[in-house]
Amino acid sequence: MQQPPRPPSEPPYGPGDDGHGHGGGHGPGGGGDGRSGGDGPGGGHGHSHSHGPAAPVSVHLRKVIAAVLIPFAAAVVVGLVVLWPGGAPGHERTGVGFDRQTQQATVTKVDEVDCKSVNASGGTPTGDTSTAEGSSAQQQATGTCKKATVRVDTGKDKGRTFTEIIQPDSSRQLSQGQEVVVAYAPDAPKELQYAVTDVNRKLPLVLLAGIFAVAVVVVGRMRGVMALVALVISFLILTFFILPAILQGSNPLVVAVVGASAIMLIALYMCHGLSARTSVAVVGTLLSLLLIGLLGSWFIDWAALTGNVDDNTGLIHGLYPSIDMSGLLLAGIIIGSLGVLDDVTVTQTSAVWELHAANPTMGWRGLYRAGIRIGRDHIASVVNTLVLAYAGAALPLLLLFSIAQSGVGTVANSELVAVEIVRTLVGSIGLVASVPVTTALAALVVSADRPNPDGPAARQPQPQTGPRTQSRGGGGRRRKH
Repeated sequence: MQQPPRPPSEPPYGPGDDGHGHGGGHGPGGGGDGRSGGDGPGGGHGHSHSHGPAAPVSVHLRKVIAAVLIPFAAAVVVGLVVLWPGGAPGHERTGVGFDRQTQQATVTKVDEVDCKSVNASGGTPTGDTSTAEGSSAQQQATGTCKKATVRVDTGKDKGRTFTEIIQPDSSRQLSQGQEVVVAYAPDAPKELQYAVTDVNRKLPLVLLAGIFAVAVVVVGRMRGVMALVALVISFLILTFFILPAILQGSNPLVVAVVGASAIMLIALYMCHGLSARTSVAVVGTLLSLLLIGLLGSWFIDWAALTGNVDDNTGLIHGLYPSIDMSGLLLAGIIIGSLGVLDDVTVTQTSAVWELHAANPTMGWRGLYRAGIRIGRDHIASVVNTLVLAYAGAALPLLLLFSIAQSGVGTVANSELVAVEIVRTLVGSIGLVASVPVTTALAALVVSADRPNPDGPAARQPQPQTGPRTQSRGGGGRRRKH
């Protein structure tokens, strides 16, 4: 009687048992019926076939995971419904920074003119020209400027033209045919209502996004497609839930926790499938986010960080005084840490599952010790990545302090830098903690799996190691290859 194929979740067969039920094998041991001491000529195969990592599928384990995650997912859905905003609240535009009307425009002509003839101050500066201010004044008085004619391409004034003077020391020099963004000030005199504020970068940004999407799909294939879909959904949650809810006056910390949890559930299950392995990664990420939230709240209060550190946050506070800026800072820490946390928890969970598949007899302590060795390498690279990412974003600020020749203590004590220090260190502590937490959870879950006693694993034949097996195994004939 031929033995049915061995499920991939079962441990390897013993010597002379390959689970395929055919004789004439090339390994020493059992006979052709797949059992030790069979009557067929020759030994069975001396190797086993692996079909990927085993996933715990017992009813007991499914109930345990569901008991944890279903209430959590239900709470996230309730939070989304309760906090869901009807859109960002309106306000009267201030005309400052990003809070102003803009239109698309095109530079139609650029002429060179004498700066003295177009600048308000026609006199030659007599002060010190060795400083940056003095040198700029000198160039504006004696240099060659550019007079750009700009055509408005969108809005009610489409087709209208105006002129823009570009100073010789300006960092942005316009050229004919260049697409630009112009700001519109309706209360200003007609000749001063429009001004160039930026360059239109839509084409290079869209092209770069397309290259990124193609690279993800080519390398990741179907999983890459799902990752892109999850990325779009994450952006939609951020745009249509988190930001408007905060602007409407909801607690930024609560909104961030609910929004980040929704992003985590959708992204992880969509990219990695609905499985026990993914569920363990979700729980590990949730516990790490909880730690980040507690540490962030504590140190933000202790360090007396207001979150109002630059012009943008000052403008937000001026437009919406009811927003808790320190809560907004904590929300940013939680959302910013989520992406890296997903990577760490999924990697650690997968590592433990692979270790269990390679050696199903290993207990949870052995799995934890082996998994944590992998996690230590991950910690070193991830923490360094996070610190360098924040340092790179704050590089102009750090350069400014370097120019001012301020001491390290003075720089670190300023709120502008202290905010980034707290953000970096709190996020890094959460990342470090996620490695042992997730590894321990994965080791406990995968080792505690109790297969169905009536399933295939329970019916697996046990190899015989008695004298009969050895004597019959020795009489088998080897087949030449």
